[in-house]
Amino acid sequence: MRNRYLDLLRAVATVRVVVYHLTGWAALTIVFPAMSVMFALAGSLMANSLDRFGAWAVERRLRRLLPSLWVIGVIAVTAMLATGRPWDTRMLLWGFPLADATAHGWWAQALNHTWYLRDFLWFVLLSPLALPVFRRFPLASVVTPYLALIVLTLSEIEIPAVAFHMAFYGGAWMLGFAHHDGHLNRLGRKKIFLLAGALAVPAAIWVLTHPGPRGYDLNDIPLGNALWSAAFILIALGITPPMVKERRVLTVLNARALTIYLWHIPIIVTVVQFGERHHLPGGNAGLLWRSAVVLTLLALVTLAVGWIEDLAAGRRPALVPGRRPPVPVSPAPGASPSSDRDVAVARS
Repeated sequence: MRNRYLDLLRAVATVRVVVYHLTGWAALTIVFPAMSVMFALAGSLMANSLDRFGAWAVERRLRRLLPSLWVIGVIAVTAMLATGRPWDTRMLLWGFPLADATAHGWWAQALNHTWYLRDFLWFVLLSPLALPVFRRFPLASVVTPYLALIVLTLSEIEIPAVAFHMAFYGGAWMLGFAHHDGHLNRLGRKKIFLLAGALAVPAAIWVLTHPGPRGYDLNDIPLGNALWSAAFILIALGITPPMVKERRVLTVLNARALTIYLWHIPIIVTVVQFGERHHLPGGNAGLLWRSAVVLTLLALVTLAVGWIEDLAAGRRPALVPGRRPPVPVSPAPGASPSSDRDVAVARS
């Protein structure tokens, strides 16, 4: 049975990511740390899949992740080669992004957000090993990524981006495991709020004393981001509302979350560059027209390629997911299909 509350959190996270990239409002990273929430939700769902399907859960997750990436990857690679970019073997990483795939020119800016899929892939591949370790040492498993991030931040050691993000978002993934196994619910509201406060206070102090190039945008302050996000996740996943009603918009956003994530940045970059080239109003003054154009184009692209997510999930492809099939009308008692047809013929 689907957890509609998790669907709600993922839908809000998806919308928040789009709005943030459209507006650049740093406050959104504080109000709702979407990326960490998405990793926590994915960790919870991955633990559930591993319990149900064992190691085959990895194949199921990859099957749902990769096809949508392949579509935009084929388009990007074809466009780069068509504009004279030389072939690079790292372009093959668009098929299985264990590391950053090659992107040149406009595509380098339009696809700079695909790091999320790279990190997601690594977390999925490591989860069959990580989940048993978590269940043997739950507290240590949650704390270790945060300690590693503290050491990396204070020592300023340079390590590959993938390894750094394992520390950055690994705690959120582990909290997803904790949510699935019921550890967060067993803490109770009082302990949840105390733990969240114990994380939020040092997070706020670090952010205020270590602003990034965009001020207090948490995306520029990894340690503060991770600690603040942990506090947010504890409350969001540890204090679950009794019931969330099923809404069509939740179904659509969850069934098309990957498509929306993959395509919103290329569309935003295109619209912004078009506006600059034609000297249209920019900045906050142009936010209204940019938002309208971006959301319209994003809806059209989602209609055009979103059905790939249905195929990847083993669902029947649909332009707009969540539409209920019509319910057949049963004939009245004592009536037969043939008698209904006779009445219709007699009336004609």
